Amino acid sequence: MDCLFCKITLKEIFSEIVYEDKFTLAFLDIHPCTPGHAIIVPKAHAENIITIEDKYVGPLFLAVKKVTKKIETTLQPQGFTIGINHGILAGQAIDHLHIHVIPRYRDDGGGSLHSIVHIASDTSLAELAKRIKG
Repeated sequence: MDCLFCKITLKEIFSEIVYEDKFTLAFLDIHPCTPGHAIIVPKAHAENIITIEDKYVGPLFLAVKKVTKKIETTLQPQGFTIGINHGILAGQAIDHLHIHVIPRYRDDGGGSLHSIVHIASDTSLAELAKRIKG
């Protein structure tokens, strides 16, 4: 497989690892948004949150929690932005599910997740919920 993150989990490519367990690996982003910006990946290849096997979802998010706590303890940021870019349009550059943990610092110039995109809808929330529920 020619997946960058799979190669990192197999230690074929060097990374600054900050956490590892049986199911996950966390390493510092080589193009960090802020100091301490980490990426958590499942060791089992999955392109996105929909294709990951259910048994790996819990361990992945537990790793996110542990890494966030480690960063909070050591770097003492004022907050975090935690997120997934799902698909090319959303900015996913590597076709392997990964979760960004971005420490936030006072006056860092960043915004909240709500600042990413704004599209008004004429469809009511009730109609949208009905369509999503099926």
